[in-house]
Amino acid sequence: MRRTSVAAALALALAAGGCGASSGTSTGAPDTASAVPFDQALHDSLPQRIRDAGVIRLVTDASYAPLEQFAPDGRTIIGFEPDMAQALGQILGVKVEMVTGTFQTALDDVVAGTYDGVLSAMTDTPQREKKVDFVNYLAAGTSIIVQRGNPNGITDIPALCGRVVAIEKGTTQADLLRRSQAGCGTKPIHIGEYPTNADAMLQLRTGRAVAVLQDYPAAVHIVTDTRTRNNFTLASSTQYEPGLFGIPFAKGDSRLREAVRGALDKLIESGAYATLLDRWDLSAGAIKSATVNGATAG
Repeated sequence: MRRTSVAAALALALAAGGCGASSGTSTGAPDTASAVPFDQALHDSLPQRIRDAGVIRLVTDASYAPLEQFAPDGRTIIGFEPDMAQALGQILGVKVEMVTGTFQTALDDVVAGTYDGVLSAMTDTPQREKKVDFVNYLAAGTSIIVQRGNPNGITDIPALCGRVVAIEKGTTQADLLRRSQAGCGTKPIHIGEYPTNADAMLQLRTGRAVAVLQDYPAAVHIVTDTRTRNNFTLASSTQYEPGLFGIPFAKGDSRLREAVRGALDKLIESGAYATLLDRWDLSAGAIKSATVNGATAG
């Protein structure tokens, strides 16, 4: 993980310097979700608390198009992940609600029981698996975004040595940059960490940073969308450290984890998963089946 949206609301956020503390849920993809049948057995396998409440609550930082972002109303969350959430809910017979929160504390909030899981383009890593279990749903690596025209000649991570790079705090991109410091000698990368991806992108747009590191799907969205392509481009076609996005659940919540994994497999088998990926131009990240803890699975 991670993340600026090019939807109108987040384009405004870039200009203003960041996202507000809005909240909302996705309108989803009713045409796709309705084509996926309800599965009674998977519904019955859900934890009793979920069946009683009729809802699975997943925290998200909605600033990462095309995975998730705010619609122009500033409240509704749209994107691939909200659409997938609605389809999973259709299969499970409960509502899957995306609630806005802080990415940096999302895993701790899940462990504490504040939310049932996270759906926020979070990369499954061995370190994160020590705290939670992931249900994997998409493959992606990290890309480098620079200003249009690449005025600083950035082509790879070594070219970032001695430069200022902006990232969203708490992401795998932050870890990647810190690991890369060893190759910089006396000219370390100056890493600026910001609360949201929109804040990081503002640093690049205004020339206060030479690059932003982001997951490949979000990076491609930014450099190709008509609202932002005049400002940004990819430094190269390289994807660093390819991995899997996943929905993390608390270690003791295996019934919920397995129900969601089963629903995701049903979504993949039905063809609806491929339809949703195609809708959001994410087909290159398709997986063949749902996995658990793919970062360490043998």
